[in-house]
Amino acid sequence: MLSFKRSLKLFKLKDLRKRLFIVAIILVFFRLLANIPIPGVNPAELANFFGNNQLLGFLNIFSGGALSRLSVAMLGLGPYITAVIIMQLLTMIFPGLKSLYYEEGEQGKAKFNRISRYITVPLAGLQGYGFLRLLASQNVLPHLTLIDSLVNVSVIVAGSMVLVWLGELITEQKMGNGISLLIFAGIVSAFPMTIRNAIVSYSPSQLPTYIAFVFIALIVVLGIVLVNEGERKVPVSYAKRVRGNKLYGGVSSYLPFRVGQAGVIPIIFAISLLLFPQFLGQMVSAFSANLGATINDLTNRFMGNQLLYGGAYFMLVFLFTYFYIAITFDPEEISKNLQRSGGFIPGIRPGQPTAKFIKSIVSRITFFGGIFLGLIAVLPVIIQAAMRTQVLTIGGTSILIVVAVVLETAKQIDAELTVREYE
Repeated sequence: MLSFKRSLKLFKLKDLRKRLFIVAIILVFFRLLANIPIPGVNPAELANFFGNNQLLGFLNIFSGGALSRLSVAMLGLGPYITAVIIMQLLTMIFPGLKSLYYEEGEQGKAKFNRISRYITVPLAGLQGYGFLRLLASQNVLPHLTLIDSLVNVSVIVAGSMVLVWLGELITEQKMGNGISLLIFAGIVSAFPMTIRNAIVSYSPSQLPTYIAFVFIALIVVLGIVLVNEGERKVPVSYAKRVRGNKLYGGVSSYLPFRVGQAGVIPIIFAISLLLFPQFLGQMVSAFSANLGATINDLTNRFMGNQLLYGGAYFMLVFLFTYFYIAITFDPEEISKNLQRSGGFIPGIRPGQPTAKFIKSIVSRITFFGGIFLGLIAVLPVIIQAAMRTQVLTIGGTSILIVVAVVLETAKQIDAELTVREYE
């Protein structure tokens, strides 16, 4: 892990200091984009609309608050993340895409990402247009003419693509994953307001509650770090091979299988499915007030039952964890690669038995990973029910993203420092 003493070397080495400065400038520019609104917004109606829609509140996390301000970057990186998920799902249907992503190395992955960017453009256009129509029906925006809609949608699409470009610029600096850092910056930007609200609502009688909240938050962060860093190491041996006058192989290594391999994607799937009826009801209200009111009433009753809502949320996250691992992890491909390189798992025959063994291990790991993600997802519900307060709430998803990005960035920076120490 990157220590404080080693981190000071970032500012002593000229090239790393320059990269760090570039990343900081890009993040500042991102926050400026997130605060430039499109014209004609009614702030009061906008605040009321977001206060009654949990799905938009969740999506607002990934836009860094840009969605709640209706900025030019209101969709954030949502369309790009959706495009990547769609591409990963398509690898199950089209063998060519699967080969491109898993077998063609860095060039294949670069082409895979390029196709994802192409898909991002129409997705951003559809999402932007639908969202503008929804806002107009809720009186958040005035009625838009066709020309106004085209102009605003073009600005929204451009804003999303600029964010994708900024993310790639950050990635090129080798100071962490650019997309992850932009999401991280958006989440962290909301922390000062959360702290301010907690301070304003503080009273001496709430001191035990605040102490308990801080203690629970630290335990949650510790748990996320342990799960995120936890992995099952499967030993791998390589047979000795003679080529010419040289002897190759005969060494031992291991395959690392992470407990938190699914990341935050299952939570995104689950919350989108769970809160979609609410979003649908508000869209239907623009065409049929009675039907929209019925859908909203049923959805609000479901959301109001914390036990039912929390249980459904937990189960969906757990199931989507297995689903996501199934579409992104291919034990047979790993078995083939091991066999090609002369590797084998001690006590397990190469080929299909190895694939079956790896699949069983990943299945057991995913079980614990799914339970953990489910608990993280319903953590705000648990905290609010236990402490009986709406001011203090731990956003498990936000903390999960922040901790994961910090660990990933620290590792990458540490690797850059290690290379220079060898030099």
